Amino acid sequence: MKNRLKTVFMGTPDFAVPGLEALYGSGHEVGYVVTQPDKARDRGKKVQFTPVKEKAIQLGIQVLQPEKIKGNDEFLNVLKEYDPDLIVVAAYGKLLPPEIIHLPRLGCINIHASLLPRWRGAAPMQRAIMAGDENTGITLMYMEEGLDTGDMIAKKSTPILKKTAAELHDEMAELGGELLSEQLPNLESGNIIREKQDDSLATYAEMIFKKAGEIDFSKTPAEIERLIRGMDSWPGAYSCYKGQLMKIWKAEISNKVCGEPYGTIVKVSDNGIEVSAGGSILIITVIQMPGKKRVTVADYLKGNKIEIGEILKKAD
Repeated sequence: MKNRLKTVFMGTPDFAVPGLEALYGSGHEVGYVVTQPDKARDRGKKVQFTPVKEKAIQLGIQVLQPEKIKGNDEFLNVLKEYDPDLIVVAAYGKLLPPEIIHLPRLGCINIHASLLPRWRGAAPMQRAIMAGDENTGITLMYMEEGLDTGDMIAKKSTPILKKTAAELHDEMAELGGELLSEQLPNLESGNIIREKQDDSLATYAEMIFKKAGEIDFSKTPAEIERLIRGMDSWPGAYSCYKGQLMKIWKAEISNKVCGEPYGTIVKVSDNGIEVSAGGSILIITVIQMPGKKRVTVADYLKGNKIEIGEILKKAD
């Protein structure tokens, strides 16, 4: 290593942790880790550290948790005083103001969870699954004031296949760390060929809210199956069975033609719950009822009944 860079890492959730580990493991100096403020989580409302903060403490790195960064002169002055060569960002959770983006001499770079310019925005992994993309991946990019619009440094791709968003999340987090490790020597030496994004190919990965998990059985079985995988692990795809919220964690696609009203349960067996969807059949195989754990339909039927002819409906 020619020079030991002075770096700052900004990130918050589990997805960002491999990036922090990669930066720390590179031997460069990590002067600060910046992460979102601690929040009360779960039913007990116990205050929990962010995953990135937990990892930073393990590594002995000083942590900063500003409530806001835009217009925060105190926070900006800390960064200016440290004078980093490079800032690495991964799912920090807030847009960075220009005075931070342009502070490091080697730039501010972001580990983004899509193959840009496809799926700029907050939920790229989920949107890629739901859209039926064959592949997705990680883009290491320079940050600028637009939303994920900066020049690209390098990419790593992976096939989506039948992965859930939860499975893809863990794989992509590791890919992000690997890509950063590979490119740090090039960033250090200036051996980077910046690639501009083609804005005409850009798509927007809208943030996921709980309502996004509600199943519309007028959609095709293929669309619904992708929604189910895209909503795993949060917020979960769901519908209502006899007024109770039924979360649906796994389903299969059938090519059978079905003319029953959308959402109608047409067959129930250990193989699953067959439901009319988009003129065909969706076979639901793993469910979760209120206050219960996820179970296969076969296990659920050992002590419970699902009635043929009932209609799975939208929540009121």
